[in-house]
Amino acid sequence: MKELFGKLADGTEVHRWSLANGGTRMKVLSYGGIVQSLELPDRHGQYANVSLGFAGLDDYVASSPYFGALIGRFGNRIAKGRFTLDGESHQLSANEGENSLHGGGDFDKRVWDVVPFASDSDVGLVLTHTSADGEMGYPGTLEAQVTYTVTADGDWRIDYEATTDRATVVNLTSHVYWNLAGEGSGSIHDHELEIAASRYTPVDSGLIPTGDLAEVADTPFDFRRAKTVGKDIRVAHPQLLYAQGFDHNLVLDKGVTAEPEHIATLKDPSSGRALRLASTEPGVQFYSGNFLDGTLVGTGGTIYRQGDAVCLETQHYPDSPNQPSFPSTVLRPGETYRSTTVHSFSA
Repeated sequence: MKELFGKLADGTEVHRWSLANGGTRMKVLSYGGIVQSLELPDRHGQYANVSLGFAGLDDYVASSPYFGALIGRFGNRIAKGRFTLDGESHQLSANEGENSLHGGGDFDKRVWDVVPFASDSDVGLVLTHTSADGEMGYPGTLEAQVTYTVTADGDWRIDYEATTDRATVVNLTSHVYWNLAGEGSGSIHDHELEIAASRYTPVDSGLIPTGDLAEVADTPFDFRRAKTVGKDIRVAHPQLLYAQGFDHNLVLDKGVTAEPEHIATLKDPSSGRALRLASTEPGVQFYSGNFLDGTLVGTGGTIYRQGDAVCLETQHYPDSPNQPSFPSTVLRPGETYRSTTVHSFSA
């Protein structure tokens, strides 16, 4: 179902699409490809929205927490907002101090073209957007296509594709904030999290990777066995002090894969809801909602505070264009960028 959600200042219409299949219900905006809500049943069959968001368009336009948004051209941070490719230096839009975060404010603030589809078993949306050469400082005209599929089993699958007419860098992701107890229900510190990662990328005080791949053993970043999000979040570890909690790339043991492989599980003991995550990507950014500061009112009318959600952003590593030892994010003419992430739900 398609409905008018609102209009931008220039009169551009923003629509909201509703999808439902296999027990999963989603509402998606053409603005930023935003997942405004994702409803799941608990162990008793009671539905709740498990993703953070806003009730109206104006808040999405005015604020930048990236609630539920598509992120590009480059997810995560690029140091000093610049990189060199094929001997040419590129200065990007800096939107976090001197650094560029999540593409500098591109994909999440654009109105995407949306086409619905349905098959015997699946329903979904194909979202497309053209990012012009030089937009936010990135070289090349990038043609991006993102497909949201809700399967008969209730899985939510995201397939990303992109092509370019000039060498560039690409790192697309989704920025859903998860609270499996229900949006607005409070802290997720009792959620149980497991991530199949033996290493992580430490950061400096500006949250830029140092270039090292550090072992998670004997650190708060060891989620190889499930533990609660809050168990080590207040440990006096320098990395947690930099980020005011977790905001780090976990180096997945599986590396880059052709097909999605299991990488993480998030569970809420109170409701029984669980999210199992699979991806083709080599990394996942675990963000514990550190900068939710009590100034934002969410979809259900409650104020969001620190620790009210977690993000699990599948990705290549942050600042990869400036880190030659990291997996490459370069895309050239004639190539197609492809990435897939699958969210499986249960209760």
